[in-house]
Amino acid sequence: MINRILDRLEEILITSFIAVATLITFAAVVMRYSTGSGISWAQELTIYLFIWMAKFGAAYGVRTGIHIGVDFVVNAARPSIKRFLIITAMSLGVIFTGVIAFFGARWVIFIYSTGQISPDLEWPMWVIYLAIPFGSGLMCYRFIQAMLLFFRSGHIHTHTYGEEEDREIDVVHEQEVRS
Repeated sequence: MINRILDRLEEILITSFIAVATLITFAAVVMRYSTGSGISWAQELTIYLFIWMAKFGAAYGVRTGIHIGVDFVVNAARPSIKRFLIITAMSLGVIFTGVIAFFGARWVIFIYSTGQISPDLEWPMWVIYLAIPFGSGLMCYRFIQAMLLFFRSGHIHTHTYGEEEDREIDVVHEQEVRS
C-alpha cells in the first residue's frame, strides 16, 4: 500500500516538475519576444524544477529498470558470477545513494543555518537543496527494493524499448541462446 502511494507520488512529482518547467520556459520566451521583457525569475525556477525532476527521475529509473547501467560485463558473465556482480552493483548503489542522502541532509542543515536565499525567487536555499537528501534517499530505497526483489526471486526489473510494460528478468536461471 505505502509503495503504491510512493510510486504514484513519485510519478506525479516528476510529471509536474517537467510540465511546470516547460510552461514557465514557454511563457518566458513568448513574453520576451512579444513584449520585449521576460520573466526575471523564470530561468532560476526552471533550473530548480529540472534538478528536482532529475533527482526523483533517477529514483524512478532504479524502480523501473531504466536507470543507466553498464551491463555488458554482467550479460557476458556466467550465472554464478552474474549473481555476484548484480548484488555488488546494487550494494554499491545503496551505499552511494545512502551516503549522498546523509551528506545532503547535513548540507541542508548547514545552508539553513546560513539563511541563504536564491537570487531571483528569494526562496530559502535549504528548500532548494532538499532535492539532494529526498531524491538520493528515495533512490537508496529503490535500490534496496530492487535488491530484495533479486534476493527473493532472482529477478531484476528491466525496461525493453519498444514494449509498453517493464518486465522482470530471471538473471540467475536464464538460458541464453548465443549465436
